[in-house]
Amino acid sequence: MDLSFQFSANWEKHFAKWNPNNCYLVLAVSGGVDSIVMTHLIAKAGFKFSIAHCNFQLRGEDSERDEMFVKSLSYTASIYCKKFNCSEYAEKNKMAIQEAARVLRYDWFRSIVEELQETAKNAKPGEPLFQKEILLVTAHHADDNIETVLMNFFRGTGILGLKGIMPFQKEQALIRPLLGFRKKQLIQYAIENALPFVEDVSNASDKYTRNFFRNQLIPQVKTIYPQVEENILQNIERMRDVATIYQESITALLKKIVEKKGEEWHIPVLKLKQSNIQSTIVWEIAKQFGFSANQVLEIIKLLDADNGSYISSPKMRIIKNRKWLIIATLEEEKALHMMIEKEDKKIKFQSGTMQFNLIDKPTNIFSSDTKTVCLNPLLIQYPLILRKAKTGDYFYPLGMQKKKKLSRFFMDLKMSKTEKESVWVLESNKKIVWVVGCRIDDRFKVLPDSKSYLQIELLPV
Repeated sequence: MDLSFQFSANWEKHFAKWNPNNCYLVLAVSGGVDSIVMTHLIAKAGFKFSIAHCNFQLRGEDSERDEMFVKSLSYTASIYCKKFNCSEYAEKNKMAIQEAARVLRYDWFRSIVEELQETAKNAKPGEPLFQKEILLVTAHHADDNIETVLMNFFRGTGILGLKGIMPFQKEQALIRPLLGFRKKQLIQYAIENALPFVEDVSNASDKYTRNFFRNQLIPQVKTIYPQVEENILQNIERMRDVATIYQESITALLKKIVEKKGEEWHIPVLKLKQSNIQSTIVWEIAKQFGFSANQVLEIIKLLDADNGSYISSPKMRIIKNRKWLIIATLEEEKALHMMIEKEDKKIKFQSGTMQFNLIDKPTNIFSSDTKTVCLNPLLIQYPLILRKAKTGDYFYPLGMQKKKKLSRFFMDLKMSKTEKESVWVLESNKKIVWVVGCRIDDRFKVLPDSKSYLQIELLPV
């Protein structure tokens, strides 16, 4: 059966809602046989499109050759080309070259799509993009899917990682119309239609993970299981059905276990310990916050760990806090010290706004309100310093004549690790006058014969 006919049938199966009249495509074209065949098939089907080509400058003259080849394609389409310093980006962000290329590629593709979407949104009747949906199209095929599933399996993944590359990703407006076709079919089509394309010699190098699976692992497995590729493709179809059922169940379960509180997520330790699918639940929670499959066992160990124990991902932490696991962002070291002059009346900071007023008749000297306090202005020396609490800090809590370390004070209040880290203190001449939102220092309290009062009110963010 002719590949163009199969392509049309596959499009009708997966992408029937889009046709040449209601969408405009951005084709990711490397110049290799996969993307060249994809471009030919899409043009033959009557779609209007632009071409986007990335030059990662990793293969010297070959990279320049590929760019010039794509620019020479004879389609009546706009061609976007962009050079990237992929090696520098990978080193700066501590990524493998392949991962860096993927991030750079998709970020750029997304910017093109978003620009065209904005044009389409403002287009008038008669203009090319009027009422057109903009979609990104890549040339991933069935062989890519086989390799991806195997890589996911060996790297460590859940069921979702075994369903392979999806034909459509709504959040990225991305479609992959060649997933139903094998590489050999694409090569045969290129030969039959005399389509020129460029060869990437790095595909023969096993230094890249995907190439190792393609050139070494799969061929060796085929010597024992000749039908392994077909079997994996069938497994992918089954896994997609299983994943749908699984996702519905796990979503309902997580709603019962994970509770969002402000900027944190709280999980009851007891419920996790009683679950008979503990590892699966932990993985489904952890992956949403950037934790790897290898960290699942460490997270489970937190259930019996000491209070305050934690494990980190690049941006988040899971902390054991008594009967709970708390997921919270890593605190950034920014704006941790602010100077306040005598004439300042209002200061904005990370946890809210601090308002200063010199008054004659306070009404809340003995109030239990910890958000509005009164201090003796005669004892205050400027400039005041507003900063995050730190290890070793101490003060004299109101009503006490002995000093107390903040760590002990926080313990008495039964604060969690994240709550402790969010505490600010107001300091005068290297002495803490107020643990903000908690308690003032006894040395700075107002006296019965005070004639004026420094009132400080903590307003919410």
